[in-house]
Amino acid sequence: MDARESKAVIEGLLFVSGSEGLEAKLIAAILDIPVEDAIDLLYDLQTDFNREQRGLQIVEVAGAFQLTTRPEHVPFYERYAYEPQNSTLSQAALETLAIVAYKQPITRAGIEEVRGVKSERAINTLISKQLIKGVGRAEGPGRPILFGTTKEFLEYFGLGDLSELPPPPAFVPAEDLEEEEHMLFQTPDLFRDE
Repeated sequence: MDARESKAVIEGLLFVSGSEGLEAKLIAAILDIPVEDAIDLLYDLQTDFNREQRGLQIVEVAGAFQLTTRPEHVPFYERYAYEPQNSTLSQAALETLAIVAYKQPITRAGIEEVRGVKSERAINTLISKQLIKGVGRAEGPGRPILFGTTKEFLEYFGLGDLSELPPPPAFVPAEDLEEEEHMLFQTPDLFRDE
Protein backbone atom coordinates (compact mmCIF):
# COMPACT_ATOMS: atom_id res chain seq x y z
CA MET A 1 0.00 0.00 0.00
CA ASP A 2 1.48 3.38 -0.99
CA ALA A 3 1.51 6.49 1.22
CA ARG A 4 -1.49 8.05 -0.53
CA GLU A 5 -3.68 5.00 0.05
CA SER A 6 -2.41 4.65 3.63
CA LYS A 7 -3.39 8.26 4.35
CA ALA A 8 -6.84 7.64 2.83
CA VAL A 9 -7.29 4.61 5.11
CA ILE A 10 -6.15 6.64 8.14
CA GLU A 11 -8.59 9.40 7.26
CA GLY A 12 -11.41 6.86 7.14
CA LEU A 13 -10.30 5.30 10.42
CA LEU A 14 -10.27 8.70 12.13
CA PHE A 15 -13.75 9.37 10.78
CA VAL A 16 -15.25 6.12 12.07
CA SER A 17 -13.50 6.46 15.44
CA GLY A 18 -15.49 9.63 16.11
CA SER A 19 -14.64 11.80 19.08
CA GLU A 20 -12.59 9.04 20.72
CA GLY A 21 -9.90 9.22 18.06
CA LEU A 22 -7.16 6.66 17.59
CA GLU A 23 -3.66 6.30 18.95
CA ALA A 24 -0.82 6.01 16.43
CA LYS A 25 0.01 2.59 17.89
CA LEU A 26 -3.44 1.22 16.94
CA ILE A 27 -3.27 2.77 13.46
CA ALA A 28 0.16 1.15 12.99
CA ALA A 29 -1.23 -2.23 14.04
CA ILE A 30 -4.21 -1.92 11.69
CA LEU A 31 -2.01 -0.92 8.74
CA ASP A 32 0.71 -3.39 9.77
CA ILE A 33 3.42 -0.72 9.70
CA PRO A 34 5.89 0.60 12.29
CA VAL A 35 4.49 3.16 14.78
CA GLU A 36 6.97 5.79 13.54
CA ASP A 37 5.61 5.41 9.99
CA ALA A 38 2.04 5.77 11.27
CA ILE A 39 3.00 8.97 13.11
CA ASP A 40 4.69 10.33 9.97
CA LEU A 41 1.58 9.56 7.90
CA LEU A 42 -0.66 11.22 10.50
CA TYR A 43 1.45 14.40 10.50
CA ASP A 44 1.57 14.38 6.68
CA LEU A 45 -2.21 14.04 6.58
CA GLN A 46 -2.55 16.83 9.15
CA THR A 47 -0.37 19.06 6.94
CA ASP A 48 -2.44 18.15 3.86
CA PHE A 49 -5.66 19.17 5.63
CA ASN A 50 -4.14 22.51 6.70
CA ARG A 51 -2.53 23.26 3.33
CA GLU A 52 -5.78 22.54 1.46
CA GLN A 53 -7.78 24.57 4.02
CA ARG A 54 -10.28 21.75 4.39
CA GLY A 55 -13.31 21.94 6.66
CA LEU A 56 -11.86 19.36 9.00
CA GLN A 57 -8.56 19.18 10.80
CA ILE A 58 -6.59 16.45 12.52
CA VAL A 59 -5.70 17.19 16.12
CA GLU A 60 -3.84 15.20 18.72
CA VAL A 61 -5.58 15.09 22.09
CA ALA A 62 -4.26 13.04 25.01
CA GLY A 63 -2.19 10.85 22.70
CA ALA A 64 -5.06 10.12 20.29
CA PHE A 65 -5.54 11.62 16.85
CA GLN A 66 -9.03 12.72 15.85
CA LEU A 67 -10.88 14.58 13.13
CA THR A 68 -12.49 17.82 14.30
CA THR A 69 -14.12 20.81 12.70
CA ARG A 70 -12.14 24.00 12.44
CA PRO A 71 -12.72 26.56 15.21
CA GLU A 72 -12.94 29.40 12.71
CA HIS A 73 -16.07 27.80 11.21
CA VAL A 74 -17.99 27.68 14.50
CA PRO A 75 -20.39 30.53 13.54
CA PHE A 76 -21.60 28.46 10.56
CA TYR A 77 -22.11 25.35 12.68
CA GLU A 78 -24.09 27.40 15.20
CA ARG A 79 -26.33 28.72 12.43
CA TYR A 80 -26.91 25.19 11.22
CA ALA A 81 -27.76 24.01 14.73
CA TYR A 82 -30.40 26.73 15.15
CA GLU A 83 -31.94 26.45 11.67
CA PRO A 84 -35.25 24.60 11.62
CA GLN A 85 -34.76 21.16 10.14
CA ASN A 86 -37.02 20.32 7.21
CA SER A 87 -36.37 16.62 7.25
CA THR A 88 -39.35 14.45 6.52
CA LEU A 89 -40.88 11.96 8.90
CA SER A 90 -41.06 8.26 8.14
CA GLN A 91 -44.41 6.58 7.67
CA ALA A 92 -44.05 5.00 11.13
CA ALA A 93 -43.33 8.39 12.72
CA LEU A 94 -46.31 9.99 10.95
CA GLU A 95 -48.61 7.20 12.12
CA THR A 96 -47.32 7.51 15.65
CA LEU A 97 -47.68 11.30 15.61
CA ALA A 98 -51.27 11.03 14.41
CA ILE A 99 -52.09 8.55 17.17
CA VAL A 100 -50.56 10.80 19.83
CA ALA A 101 -52.30 13.90 18.42
CA TYR A 102 -55.76 12.33 18.45
CA LYS A 103 -55.51 10.11 21.53
CA GLN A 104 -53.30 12.10 23.89
CA PRO A 105 -52.28 11.56 26.57
CA ILE A 106 -51.31 8.04 25.57
CA THR A 107 -48.68 5.54 26.65
CA ARG A 108 -46.25 3.76 24.37
CA ALA A 109 -48.23 0.56 24.90
CA GLY A 110 -51.38 2.40 23.81
CA ILE A 111 -49.66 3.62 20.66
CA GLU A 112 -48.38 0.13 19.88
CA GLU A 113 -51.84 -1.32 20.43
CA VAL A 114 -53.29 1.03 17.82
CA ARG A 115 -50.42 0.57 15.34
CA GLY A 116 -50.02 -3.15 15.96
CA VAL A 117 -46.21 -2.89 15.91
CA LYS A 118 -43.39 -1.67 18.16
CA SER A 119 -43.12 2.12 18.12
CA GLU A 120 -40.13 2.97 20.30
CA ARG A 121 -37.99 4.23 17.42
CA ALA A 122 -40.79 6.41 16.01
CA ILE A 123 -41.48 7.83 19.48
CA ASN A 124 -37.79 8.65 19.97
CA THR A 125 -37.69 10.36 16.56
CA LEU A 126 -40.72 12.49 17.43
CA ILE A 127 -39.25 13.39 20.82
CA SER A 128 -35.94 14.39 19.21
CA LYS A 129 -37.81 16.61 16.76
CA GLN A 130 -39.73 18.07 19.72
CA LEU A 131 -43.11 17.15 18.23
CA ILE A 132 -44.14 15.05 21.25
CA LYS A 133 -43.06 14.91 24.87
CA GLY A 134 -43.80 13.15 28.13
CA VAL A 135 -46.75 14.92 29.75
CA GLY A 136 -47.16 12.78 32.85
CA ARG A 137 -47.36 9.24 34.14
CA ALA A 138 -50.22 6.77 33.87
CA GLU A 139 -51.57 5.07 36.97
CA GLY A 140 -50.81 1.38 37.20
CA PRO A 141 -47.83 -0.96 37.17
CA GLY A 142 -44.61 0.76 36.23
CA ARG A 143 -46.37 4.13 35.85
CA PRO A 144 -45.63 4.41 32.10
CA ILE A 145 -44.99 7.78 30.50
CA LEU A 146 -47.96 9.50 28.88
CA PHE A 147 -47.13 11.25 25.60
CA GLY A 148 -48.71 14.37 24.16
CA THR A 149 -47.98 16.89 21.44
CA THR A 150 -45.89 20.01 21.99
CA LYS A 151 -46.12 23.70 21.16
CA GLU A 152 -43.66 22.96 18.32
CA PHE A 153 -46.17 20.43 16.93
CA LEU A 154 -48.83 23.15 16.81
CA GLU A 155 -46.39 25.61 15.19
CA TYR A 156 -45.17 23.04 12.66
CA PHE A 157 -48.72 22.27 11.51
CA GLY A 158 -49.95 25.87 11.81
CA LEU A 159 -52.54 25.11 14.49
CA GLY A 160 -53.74 27.48 17.18
CA ASP A 161 -54.68 24.58 19.42
CA LEU A 162 -55.64 20.92 19.19
CA SER A 163 -59.29 21.72 18.46
CA GLU A 164 -58.17 22.80 14.99
CA LEU A 165 -57.04 19.27 14.09
CA PRO A 166 -59.13 17.88 11.24
CA PRO A 167 -61.59 15.20 12.32
CA PRO A 168 -60.06 11.75 12.40
CA PRO A 169 -60.99 9.45 9.53
CA ALA A 170 -64.09 7.40 10.12
CA PHE A 171 -63.59 3.78 11.06
CA VAL A 172 -64.26 1.47 8.13
CA PRO A 173 -65.14 -2.12 9.09
CA ALA A 174 -62.84 -4.79 7.63
CA GLU A 175 -65.71 -6.37 5.65
CA ASP A 176 -66.33 -3.09 3.81
CA LEU A 177 -62.62 -2.79 2.98
CA GLU A 178 -62.60 -6.32 1.55
CA GLU A 179 -65.65 -5.53 -0.58
CA GLU A 180 -64.04 -2.30 -1.86
CA GLU A 181 -60.82 -4.17 -2.61
CA HIS A 182 -62.72 -6.85 -4.50
CA MET A 183 -64.56 -4.20 -6.55
CA LEU A 184 -61.32 -2.33 -7.25
CA PHE A 185 -59.54 -5.36 -8.67
CA GLN A 186 -62.54 -6.84 -10.44
CA THR A 187 -62.09 -6.80 -14.21
CA PRO A 188 -64.92 -5.06 -16.10
CA ASP A 189 -66.84 -7.29 -18.52
CA LEU A 190 -65.64 -5.49 -21.63
CA PHE A 191 -62.04 -6.50 -20.87
CA ARG A 192 -62.79 -10.14 -20.20
CA ASP A 193 -61.80 -12.78 -22.70
CA GLU A 194 -64.82 -14.52 -24.16
